[in-house]
Amino acid sequence: MDKKLTKSNNKMIAGVCAGIAEYLGWDVTMVRVLYLLLSLFSVGFPGLLLYIILAIVMP
Repeated sequence: MDKKLTKSNNKMIAGVCAGIAEYLGWDVTMVRVLYLLLSLFSVGFPGLLLYIILAIVMP
């Protein structure tokens, strides 16, 4: 099984969270909520910067 991490067509902004959800086999909404909570409540987690980097790097 050769899975690749790519951006999804099911996108709200850039398709990063949906691509991660498809890669892991999780629900897209759950990944988006977890990412939002992790970004808001973790001081050491630069959520916006990481999202921008992933949007540029992910094919």
